[in-house]
Amino acid sequence: MAGFVQIIEYRTSKPDEVAALIDEFRTTREASGEGAAPISAMTCADRDEPGRYFAIVQFASYDEAMENSNRSDTSEYAAKMMELCDGPATYYNLDVTQAME
Repeated sequence: MAGFVQIIEYRTSKPDEVAALIDEFRTTREASGEGAAPISAMTCADRDEPGRYFAIVQFASYDEAMENSNRSDTSEYAAKMMELCDGPATYYNLDVTQAME
């Protein structure tokens, strides 16, 4: 089974600003229609730890994820995102071995 998922764990006291940044990035990226892009993405809030969030991003392959990561607009987005976070993010890079839909 092919596929790659990146989970980004972060903390922020500015969730509304993060949501606005994500929306802006998504709109700009969709309008350009260029290069590798995620198959799906979601943001999740931790019910047990307020202020802790996870971005779960699915790609068709590790290579496409790396192509996406190397884009200049992705780098700019990540830098803006980190300005809104309360500390560094933790990245989990996962190969999909099994999935159920």
